[in-house]
Amino acid sequence: MRNLSVTTFIHILFSVAILILIATFLLFLSWDKDRHKIEEYKRYQLISITFLSKLQLNPGKEDLDALYRDLRVKPLSEKKATKIKKQIETEGETVFTGGSSLGQVRVFRIEDEHYIYVQRMQHNLLLEDDRPENYYFEIAIALGVFLIAVLLVLYLAVLRKLYPLKKLHKQIQRFAQGDMQTRITYLYDDEIGKIAKSFDDAIVHINALSTSKNLFMRNVMHELKTPITKGRIVVEMMEDEASKKILVRAFERMNELISELAEIERVTTQSFEPTFEYVMLDEVIRRSQELLMMAKDNVTVDVKNVALATDVKLLSLAIKNLLDNGIKYSKDKHVTLKTVGNSLEISSKGEKLQHPLSYYVEPFSQEEKRSSGFGLGLYIVHNILEKLGCGLEYKYVDGYNIFVIKAGDACRFG
Repeated sequence: MRNLSVTTFIHILFSVAILILIATFLLFLSWDKDRHKIEEYKRYQLISITFLSKLQLNPGKEDLDALYRDLRVKPLSEKKATKIKKQIETEGETVFTGGSSLGQVRVFRIEDEHYIYVQRMQHNLLLEDDRPENYYFEIAIALGVFLIAVLLVLYLAVLRKLYPLKKLHKQIQRFAQGDMQTRITYLYDDEIGKIAKSFDDAIVHINALSTSKNLFMRNVMHELKTPITKGRIVVEMMEDEASKKILVRAFERMNELISELAEIERVTTQSFEPTFEYVMLDEVIRRSQELLMMAKDNVTVDVKNVALATDVKLLSLAIKNLLDNGIKYSKDKHVTLKTVGNSLEISSKGEKLQHPLSYYVEPFSQEEKRSSGFGLGLYIVHNILEKLGCGLEYKYVDGYNIFVIKAGDACRFG
């Protein structure tokens, strides 16, 4: 029941209610039919006993008329009686037979009309049942149809009231999929309208924050490039080639970091789509090591050189971050990169992570003892691999932290 949608729950609820109403209605009809038969039998039994006992006394016309009124029957004319007798012979249905030593009474039904035939020596009477029409059945039918119609109207009214929720859900889905210009509208100020307005206010606020963040990032990157460029010019004028080479590489790395931040900002937006191209795995790893800016002795590479369709820049950046983390937090400042089946493993000797991997793929997550960096490494890796259709897993085996890039539809390493 917890996983049922509201619409499905309402379908079930009203279906059960209508079925219960129909079942109750059918039970009532069955009970009314049985009650009617019992009342009919008692009435004709009373007529039988009364007529036969009264006719024994040879009543006069006035007494018979009074008896007809009391029992709510009426005698037939001679012409009509003859016609009815013929109909009884051909199509009459006997519904009651009673009598005693005094005589016999039989009741016949013809086209929903009841006729009572009384035989008592010289008395042979054919009477028509003249009791008032009973409308219980018609009333029950009308009431049942009315209640079912009311339930159906309520059912349609509830579905119509809930329909805006489907529209609201689709609008929120569009926003979640990256359509930042989505606006949520609702005409009425009911509970659904208040929810829609709250979501719309949240979207406006999120868009404002996103715009501010993008403007801030662009300004920061722009402001950083100016001093870096000036520093690079000053360094080029130095005579000490060894120091000059180190400083030039440092300024280049700063430029690369700014470009990397811009790439991260681009990747983490909902509307971003990677650019896939065919490339050899060796080329991806080479680019990762260039971004790493560390001696090749720090990394042992043991991979099967295969062709894969991927976004080279993004996958290189993800591998670079895993290598960087492995070296930075390993005990021997060494990391191993190798292919295992359809996956790529980055392993380094060190202490086991204190939290599950899900903790570290959130932004600004760090171990308490770590002070370097901003805790964005695994967050960046997770977002990149998600965009590329790959997965990231972690395991700790024999003193080694192992991060595994799991193969996906467009991400295979073996």
